[in-house]
Order: sequence, then structure tokens, then C-alpha cells
Amino acid sequence: MKNTLAIIEIGSNNTKTHIYENGKAIYDNTTTIEFKKNYAKKEKIVKEDLDKLYKLIIKAKEYTDKIYVYGCSIFRKLNKEELNNINKELKAKFNIEIEVVSQEQEAKYTALGCYNDIDYKDNICIFIGGGGSIELIFVKDKKMVDTKYYNFGVVDITKKFPSLKDDIASCTFDEVYGYIGELITDINRKADVLILAGGNHFYWYNNAGYKLLENTLYKNKKQPSMITRQMSDEYDKDALLTSLDRIRSNSDNPLWFDGSRAMKVITNYISHQVDAKYIIPTKINMEDGLKDSIINEQKI
Repeated sequence: MKNTLAIIEIGSNNTKTHIYENGKAIYDNTTTIEFKKNYAKKEKIVKEDLDKLYKLIIKAKEYTDKIYVYGCSIFRKLNKEELNNINKELKAKFNIEIEVVSQEQEAKYTALGCYNDIDYKDNICIFIGGGGSIELIFVKDKKMVDTKYYNFGVVDITKKFPSLKDDIASCTFDEVYGYIGELITDINRKADVLILAGGNHFYWYNNAGYKLLENTLYKNKKQPSMITRQMSDEYDKDALLTSLDRIRSNSDNPLWFDGSRAMKVITNYISHQVDAKYIIPTKINMEDGLKDSIINEQKI
């Protein structure tokens, strides 16, 4: 018997769709929908962005009617009336509603997808980054030992330094790095390993053409690669000097790269603050932890 479900995670900048059959992913898609950017202009969720979301739901319904939609970051800022109106329309169109998850829930599920099935007992910092928020989860021997939450993301950094979206940035790496240092001042824990989650970090490295090493710390199919911090420093500084248009031209989603440079400077700063020796890029998202939770709660 086939049990199929879809999980759609709506972020500030990217919306991710995962479809699972008997617990195995059979569909994986990331679509750039600039909810936060357009909300800032209109002070509400705009119809054009909702229409893009509806298309993703229609695509998911080709596979299953069991669709779970979760709103992160920007959806936490909606007043009750606006969220209710959006959900009324979703209920009428598709018989589903958006469940808004807290920053803590988002971090918990994403982190679980990172550390639950790896054989590594030493200190890990899990970085969960998005358009409007950042979470850090510190783990030792598969136990969460500390958390840090920040209410800014790549959209905010790119707004401060708009040339990060240009072919060649006019701002410098040190300028952006210094600004991020003003926003994050409270990291006291150290971790040998920094896992990058919350988005498709492979997408940046692959399209930019930066070499990745084999992950020799532990074996996990979702975490096959790593780089040293020295490599990270070289790659991340080069990101602001190389042609972003060239990197965009290698991809199937050029708009995704608007926030890519900001993300690289943020993760670089975190890697130094936690004194990480190795950085492990992943495309692990909240869905990886949510999927197991939904199945275990026998919602399907």
C-alpha cells in the first residue's frame, strides 16, 4: 500500500516542496517566492505571491491529497485576520490551511533532520538560515545543548547591501562581515563541525563551481561533502569578487542567487565564531524532521 504525502514549507524567500511515498522522497522542488520583500512594500501578503503558492499546491495534488503547508518567518508576522483570510481561501480552493510554525519549531525539526541519523558524538553547530531568520542549534552526542535565534536573514543583509545582487558587488566582504558581527555578538560555544541547513547549500557550490571534499567525519547520504574552514574563507571571499551573472547562468533558478552572497558571509562569520574546522553543506530543511513526525503521529 502506498502512503504519499506532501510537505510545503513557505519561507521568506524560497518555498520548498517535498513529496514522500512510504517515507521516501520522490519529488523535491525549491521555488523562489519573495514573500518578505513584497510584504515590506505592501505591508501584506500580495496576491501574486499567493498565486505562485497555489501553483505549487496544484503540482503537489498531482501526487497526493495529503498536503501539509507550513508558514515560517514572514508568516509569523501576519495578524490573525490576514492569516485567517488566506486560510479561508486555501480551504475553499484546496481544503488545506497554512500552519504557522514558531522559530523554535522550525529549528527543532531542521536540526533533527541533521543529527538524528549520523554517527558523530562531538560538538556540532547546526546553522539554519533563511530569508528572514537564523537559528543555531548546538548538539553533542545527539542531544541539543544550546540554541540561538536571530530575527534577520539574507533578505535583510541584501537590503542593507543591495550590490550583493549585482554581477560584481561594490561592497566588500569585510564590510558585510563587520555588519553581521554587529548583529551576532553572543556566541560563546565552540563546535568542530558546522552543518549548513535550511536551504540547498549544494546549489551554491555546484553552480559556482567550487570543489567539495568527501565527508570523512561520518557517512550520511544527505551529508556526503564537506570543506575546511580555510577553503570556506577562500570561496566566500571570492564570492563577492567573481561574476554572479556567470553563476546564475549555470542554474535553473537565477533569482535564487539574490541572497546567495549574503548567505555565504553569514555562514563564514558563524564558522569563525564557533571555531569550526569543517563546514558541511546540505539541503536538509524542516521537512526532513517534520516528515518523520507526521508519519510517527499516524497522520497518514
